[in-house]
Amino acid sequence: MRVSPLKGARERRVQAGEVELCVAELGDPRRPTVVLVHGYPDSKEVWSEVAERLAEHGDFHVVLYDVRGHGRSTAPRPLRGGFTLDKLTDDFLAVADAVSPGEPVHLVGHDWGSVQAWEFVTVERTKGRIASFTSMSGPSLDHFGHWINSRVTRPTPRRVGQLLGQGAKSWYVYLLHTPALPELAWRGPLGRRWPKILQRVEKVPAGDYPTRSLPQDAAHGAWLYRDNVRDRLRRPRPDARAHAPVQLITPVNDAFLSERLYDDLDQWVPRLVRRTLPARHWIPRTRPDRLADWITDFVTAVEDGRPSPAAAGRHADRFAGQLVLVTGAGSGIGRATALAFAGAGARVVAVDRDAEAATRTAELARPLGAREAWAETADVSDERAMEKLAEKVVAEYGVVDVLVNNAGIGLSGSFFDHTTEDWGKVLDVNLWGVIHGCRLFGRQMAERGQGGHIVNIASAAAYQPSRALPAYSTSKAAVLMLSECLRAELSGQGIGVTAICPGFVNTGITSAARFAGADAAEEKRRQKRTARLYRLRNYPPEKVADAVLRAVVRDAAVVPVTPEARLLHAMSRFTPRALRRLARVRPRL
Repeated sequence: MRVSPLKGARERRVQAGEVELCVAELGDPRRPTVVLVHGYPDSKEVWSEVAERLAEHGDFHVVLYDVRGHGRSTAPRPLRGGFTLDKLTDDFLAVADAVSPGEPVHLVGHDWGSVQAWEFVTVERTKGRIASFTSMSGPSLDHFGHWINSRVTRPTPRRVGQLLGQGAKSWYVYLLHTPALPELAWRGPLGRRWPKILQRVEKVPAGDYPTRSLPQDAAHGAWLYRDNVRDRLRRPRPDARAHAPVQLITPVNDAFLSERLYDDLDQWVPRLVRRTLPARHWIPRTRPDRLADWITDFVTAVEDGRPSPAAAGRHADRFAGQLVLVTGAGSGIGRATALAFAGAGARVVAVDRDAEAATRTAELARPLGAREAWAETADVSDERAMEKLAEKVVAEYGVVDVLVNNAGIGLSGSFFDHTTEDWGKVLDVNLWGVIHGCRLFGRQMAERGQGGHIVNIASAAAYQPSRALPAYSTSKAAVLMLSECLRAELSGQGIGVTAICPGFVNTGITSAARFAGADAAEEKRRQKRTARLYRLRNYPPEKVADAVLRAVVRDAAVVPVTPEARLLHAMSRFTPRALRRLARVRPRL
């Protein structure tokens, strides 16, 4: 056994029929074994980032091997007929017997690694050798064949559209069936340019991947398609049912595979967990942290004999294990949002200037399903305090996946009753608090290079002029425009930005709102009257929280929440003159 180029890995050779496979191992062999199978045109090094995290933090015995004809594994001779799914299954069993002779292994596959792993997990002769399977960006050819047949034999406009859509995404499959052309391209200009293509199109970080064997790997790997695709799609197996639990991870921006391919998967997989990821195809390189977390959760749940954490929560397929930070989380929309993410299985950081309120939110989050929840105290208007918060969060909890800038204060009154100090307080919290959050946590997301999402809580006041809310409306309009600007700048880095614009929501902001130009007694009277009106409206903050989660899933730009907010938003676009006239009405407070 010798040292592998993978950091800290041990390498061995395993004989599988006529080929010799290069196998690398990390971690303690006494721990549960996780076998990672790479896709096309990769070698096992595509998994290096994920493998290191699994071995270090997941406490697993992690195994990677070069598929026959790839990396440092030998190629069959002749190539034609040497890459059938039957022979690839022989290879997997040889590796499993060598690295985990007495125990079943947990299988993980990406792209063609997933395609062949679907074969492993559905054929009779591998029963008992696979404890679980995590699939990403690679369907079963049998399931794909049945999917095509069902749409051809029972066509509807929607089904025909799905068929044509996937047909367009599969353009490369047709090219790989042409004689000699793929080999010439990969050994020539395509092989030289491929690393730059991955960096530019897929946002794969530059580094030691792909390896120098890429041109040869890609040329050999063309036979994966030629030896299997046409035969299986024409004659899919009728018994291709999984005999182990399956976790399906779907990158929703995959250029090669439609999400609709997996619509019928439940009939083939009795124990299925679905997760989605806002990413492109090469997620082992662009989302290693997220994959390592999800694989760890799934494998640990199977080992412990309990349901996967992804089984609970409306949006658990998307947010389970993600790190979500919410400011102003001590009450109202902030608390409701933090708890909604907790219910979806996220790790939650509840931030509020009221330490006791933040702690209470974190306590409520844990029993709802949060994998972990922490309370942090910070005043969002204090730049240095926010800088310290960002430093602490990244050091102790990691880079935030979803940031919700929610903290805000209210101020009502005539423009001429607003003092300079009034303007400063409102802008410091409502605008500068958002700026600090976006600048500090958004920069960490961008530097990590694995995407993320920023949610800024604005208000319907952002597009509704009001004679009673000059400072508040100005601050929220600035938040809305800031969100639009950031969305444009960060779109190329996979970071979404959403502005949420609620209308009248029953929260504590009304009781704490200030009224410029009013003495203490008059201010107290107006606060009570306003709070009473909001209670009568009785639109709960939990509905805003639901809108936040939906907005992140859909990557929405601007989301008005409450019927009046949607109406006013429509008026601002189509009847702005009427909206200006409405703004002249003096509110009764």
